[in-house]
Amino acid sequence: MKTKITLVLALVFIGLNMGFAQQDEECMTKLSIFHEYVKAKNYEAAYQPWMDVRKKCPKFNNAIYIDGQKILEDKIANANGADKVPFINDLVKLWSERVENFPDKTPAGEYAAQSCQLMYDNKALLNKTDEELYECFNAAYTLDKDTFTNPQSLYTYFSLMVDMFDAGKKPAEELFDKYDDIVEKVENEVKNYSESLNELNEKIEAGTELTSKETQYKAYYESYLTNYDLIASGIDEKMGTRANCDILIPLYKKNFDANKDNAVWLQRAAGKMSEKDCTDDPMFFKLVNAYHALSPSANSAYYLGILKDKEGKTNEAISFYEEAISLETDSFKKSNLYSRIASKLKSRGNYGKARSYYQQALKFNPSNGRPYLAIASMYAASANDCGDTNFNKRAVYWLAADEARKAGKFDPTLRNASEQNAQNYLAKAPSKADIFTAGNGGQTIKIGCWIGASVTVPKI
Repeated sequence: MKTKITLVLALVFIGLNMGFAQQDEECMTKLSIFHEYVKAKNYEAAYQPWMDVRKKCPKFNNAIYIDGQKILEDKIANANGADKVPFINDLVKLWSERVENFPDKTPAGEYAAQSCQLMYDNKALLNKTDEELYECFNAAYTLDKDTFTNPQSLYTYFSLMVDMFDAGKKPAEELFDKYDDIVEKVENEVKNYSESLNELNEKIEAGTELTSKETQYKAYYESYLTNYDLIASGIDEKMGTRANCDILIPLYKKNFDANKDNAVWLQRAAGKMSEKDCTDDPMFFKLVNAYHALSPSANSAYYLGILKDKEGKTNEAISFYEEAISLETDSFKKSNLYSRIASKLKSRGNYGKARSYYQQALKFNPSNGRPYLAIASMYAASANDCGDTNFNKRAVYWLAADEARKAGKFDPTLRNASEQNAQNYLAKAPSKADIFTAGNGGQTIKIGCWIGASVTVPKI
């Protein structure tokens, strides 16, 4: 009988991909007991056998930590006020024990950030100060930046920095450095998930059906991209006007001599001045030229293009923009460059050239739908100029709506905005009554000027 029980337990562990670090029959038995209770969501009954195994055989199996997290989270959820504190502290301790006992299965940055976030979410109960919490997140980020990827924790980390700056406990330069660091981190995560999503979208476009696993991955990538989009907006909103020209220019003037041979500092300073539209100040010219002389790159060429734009030398500006694109080897960053240049051309009313740059941006990163919305808005803005009759002018809005809908097709962050824009354009397009009166349902209308496209009138 005893042999039979042992065999059954062994089979359970094999099914759970469990290996034994210690051949302890008591731990084996109790682990099976608490695991079954956890599966049944009977966390109260699971608590004691789980604690017994945790104390006696901490290296026995990673299920101690996976199930233990669920048990302690249940304890926290069902406790009130100060009664939560010992369970919160114990969950932080459990994650630390997991890092110690199963390092290969426990990304250090991820779990350290998770602990900090738990303490932040309960900072009043735990009497944690902003300084303590910031240092917690900073230590986690420094420990393992690669696995510190949770969007909420990245936002909390930066938010604490801003709060400390506002309280006079952090200098402006440190705030700006941290902003650049976190923004670059978020952009890198967006890049990684976008590239993974692009591969799956290419299969869909080619008519290949995704496997069930690929479908799950697609939903996973889209979820993270949506969360990173929200966090990026939140970070910019939190930063607000703290990085304006009145603050940036004196700061960079003061620190220029000490950093004139620091390519990263020069790039970030020039980037911040460009982002905040401080490009009319001579300091921007000084930063850009120093940066380009020290480290010619796609970024430095792009900033030189901005300088030529400011001088009204459009052709020279375009030349530098093209140089920036040619110097950039990363597809994701190349797409962003095309978009940035396109936006400058769009703002000057050079819609035809802007569209070609937006289309190149889409080629290098199809999961970014913003270029579609920009193209749609240019179509809509040109309706009166690109149609030869009132009906045909309004028909341009069908083109705009079609383009807007493309934005939400592969970009999960724009699905609502995509449909809202499309509906706004459709409201301006010819109505069913207009089509009936014109008698041209199903016919193709050629749209002239820079658009140079055709649109089919809906049948009624």
